[in-house]
Amino acid sequence: MEDGDVLFRQDQPTSGLCRVVTGCVTLQRSSLNGDKLTLHRAVADGLFAEASIISERYHCDAVCNVPGRVLKISKTDVISTMRTTPVFSEGFTRLLAVQVQRYRAHIEMLAIGSAKERVIAAVQAGYFDATVTELATRINLTHESCYRAFRDLCEDGRMIRTGRGQP
Repeated sequence: MEDGDVLFRQDQPTSGLCRVVTGCVTLQRSSLNGDKLTLHRAVADGLFAEASIISERYHCDAVCNVPGRVLKISKTDVISTMRTTPVFSEGFTRLLAVQVQRYRAHIEMLAIGSAKERVIAAVQAGYFDATVTELATRINLTHESCYRAFRDLCEDGRMIRTGRGQP
C-alpha cells in the first residue's frame, strides 16, 4: 500500500479486520465542515477494523499514511476461530478491553479545554510520533491551534523546539 491509498470507505460492506505489517493506517471520518478526525492510528503489528467482525458496514475510512503492508483477516475466519478456540477468544476479548480503556483515556484528553494543556497531555501519552498536522487530527484541534499551542509552550519554557518546525 502507498501513502494515500484507501483500504475501505465508510458505509462499504465489511469483509474483515486488518493487521498492519509495516507502515501506518489511520481510521478517519470527515466532519460536516470537511475537517478530518482521526479515530484510530494503527502502526506495525496493530489491528484495525475489529468492529467489522459484527458490523455489516465500515463506520469510517481507512487511509494509508505511511507506505507498507496490511494483512486482511476475513470475518468468517475470525468468527470461526473464536467459536472453536477459547484461548483465541480470550486473547481477542482482552485486546478489545484494553482498547476500550485507551479510548476512554482518549476521550478524557479530548475533554481538556485548553489547547496547550491538551497538546501537553497528547505528547505525554506518546501521540506526537508523526507531524503536528496529524497530531491535531488525533486530538481534535485545527492544525493552526496545535501549532500555536506548541509555539506558546516553547515560549513559556514548558517545551523545547528540537528541530525546524518540531517542538
